[in-house]
Amino acid sequence: MTLSDEEIKRLFRIRRTVMQMLRDRGYFVGDFEINMSKEQFIAKFGENMKREDLVINKALRNDSSDQIYVFFPDEQKVGVKTMKTYTNRMKSENVFRAILVVQQNLTPFARTCIQEISAKFHLEVFQVNVFSLMIYTCKLFNC
Repeated sequence: MTLSDEEIKRLFRIRRTVMQMLRDRGYFVGDFEINMSKEQFIAKFGENMKREDLVINKALRNDSSDQIYVFFPDEQKVGVKTMKTYTNRMKSENVFRAILVVQQNLTPFARTCIQEISAKFHLEVFQVNVFSLMIYTCKLFNC
């Protein structure tokens, strides 16, 4: 399924914003990743990309063993099954931080799952407002 030009533009801008945020937090992000044009974005991911194709894995500049994942779930409303898939991947790769860029709120069970695993994993949820390109953070717990 080919995405609309508007949806591609949205995903391009969201990914660029996430890259800028990761750089601000001290993760190694190249200039080419932030300065990527929309045409380069389409060339890299294709017009019929899935949100899950946009996964990012970055390491801190001063400690390459401290990594973070950024997941872009395809589901409108992320549930426990997706959360378990992500945390299993993180566990197998010794990555304990992640950001989920979601389209809607998590299911109540997924929220509970995040709270239950918060001792081991630091997960942040960024919800993209359907009507604008604003991204906001829903802090689910204090670290």
